[in-house]
Amino acid sequence: MRQSTTRSVSPILWVLLLVLAFLIVCPLVSVFAEAVIIDGRLDLYRAWTIIAAPENLQTIWNSLLLGVCVVALSTVIAAPTAYLLARSQLGKHKWLDIVFMVPFMTPPYIASMGWILFMQRRGLFQQLFPFTGRISEGFFSFGGLVLVMTLNVFPFMMTILKNAILNIPASLEESGAVFGAGFGLRLRKIFAPLLTGNYAIAALLVFVKTLSEYGTPYTLGRRIGFYVFTTDIHRYATTAPVDFGKAASLSSVLVLICMALWLAQNAITNRTSYRLVSGKGSRPVETHLSGGGLAAAWGWVALVLVVSIGIPYFSIIASSLIKLRGYGLAPGNFTLEHYAELFTTDRSLGAIGNSIFLAIASACICSVLGTVVVMAVRRGKGQLKKIVEGASMLPEMLPAIVLVIGIMLFWNAIYDVLPLYNTMGIMVLAYVVLYLPYTVQYVTSSFTQINDNLIQAGRTFGGSPWYVFRRITLPMIAPGILTGWMMIFIIAFRELVTASLIAPPNVLVVSTYINREFEQGSVSLGMAMAVLCVAITTTTLLILNAVTSRKKAS
Repeated sequence: MRQSTTRSVSPILWVLLLVLAFLIVCPLVSVFAEAVIIDGRLDLYRAWTIIAAPENLQTIWNSLLLGVCVVALSTVIAAPTAYLLARSQLGKHKWLDIVFMVPFMTPPYIASMGWILFMQRRGLFQQLFPFTGRISEGFFSFGGLVLVMTLNVFPFMMTILKNAILNIPASLEESGAVFGAGFGLRLRKIFAPLLTGNYAIAALLVFVKTLSEYGTPYTLGRRIGFYVFTTDIHRYATTAPVDFGKAASLSSVLVLICMALWLAQNAITNRTSYRLVSGKGSRPVETHLSGGGLAAAWGWVALVLVVSIGIPYFSIIASSLIKLRGYGLAPGNFTLEHYAELFTTDRSLGAIGNSIFLAIASACICSVLGTVVVMAVRRGKGQLKKIVEGASMLPEMLPAIVLVIGIMLFWNAIYDVLPLYNTMGIMVLAYVVLYLPYTVQYVTSSFTQINDNLIQAGRTFGGSPWYVFRRITLPMIAPGILTGWMMIFIIAFRELVTASLIAPPNVLVVSTYINREFEQGSVSLGMAMAVLCVAITTTTLLILNAVTSRKKAS
């Protein structure tokens, strides 16, 4: 029976492999081909000359320097915060875990715009503190760029380190204390070695996200003349004279760097991983802070929250309510007209409608395709299932802008066969390619909680495969599918780089609408749309949390 089931799954795996190769692998190959194939022949020298050009070498150096600095500053913010939330009295306040995810839920380009409006000349900071003169304008530097990008990605590192610290048994730290090791020595000799593998994962994630980020380098980095991979790739692919060769060459370098980092992280993790969770269980440990220590801890948390959430959100909301920018925060200069305009003009309504359509369509397609992939992989055997699973997760390891460039090149090349390019369909396809790994991850996680005996029992009592799936498997993996759907909806609704590259002419989505209004000087209208964007995505996240909490309670 099991052999016949395996045989029936194999054709499905082959079909999925062809679909994933067509959607993901072919665009990626198109990027490399565009970089090294000139006039039908292999030309590595041209690709090398493009990469070795002084301006492109500067771009590569800028990107690597930015990544290293963001990792360093993220460590400074995330490490103490993770320790306080895992080991001190602050860990009892679970609402802090949700609040610290707000920077992640805020689109980077929106947070960057908030900081620009706050710190610029005659900005909100100078209006609130006129005695400081022009000191706030020093923000427009490499340090300001590092700060803004760090505030968006440090929650990833903080969450990974916090979970790792929680898994360190109390007995290890207590043993060190018994033998006279002070707090600093315990950090160096116990915590640091045990956290090295997890820190490598977190640092890699932050570094790759920094290299892949487009919104902040575009809004703030371009303003200070600091260009990185994503901004130059975007410029070569969209600004006349368009040069896909240069865009593909830089994209290839970016992919190779990311792949090398993934390999390095795997090597570090394999060498420095320790089994800390056993069947015996472990006691949670709490470092009891004194009154002064607890006050300092709350002060640190408040500072991080004010800088990462308070300043950008105050700036965004205040700017969305200002009637005339020249009067700033003056009494009587506030209005809700900008919000009313969002719901009364065709352009803003069209942008909202397009974003909702793209988010729903991509989330639904990813949910179906991802679930089929997971079902087939779990029933399959051999190398074929590993290849299919790896292909489905490939977009997670690659910068989004590289895949989008590949989609542009590949679908433009086959336009005569499949005229999807330059339509809304190509945007849905691009979103599906980028966000498929979310569904695969969440559904796979749900599958790990299903006991095979339940499925075998359904088959034993005569249930057909479809009946077993509909009555047993689907209800149990439904939370994972729903979670993946919600996360894809949230991220797709605010997506910027894909929309800015392949949106058809005169088609706006929420992100490009905000960006266009900001650049054209209609800042208040753009920020009103930004507030609406954040409100929609945050409401979706709250609904997700409520649904999952209810599922767990039942």
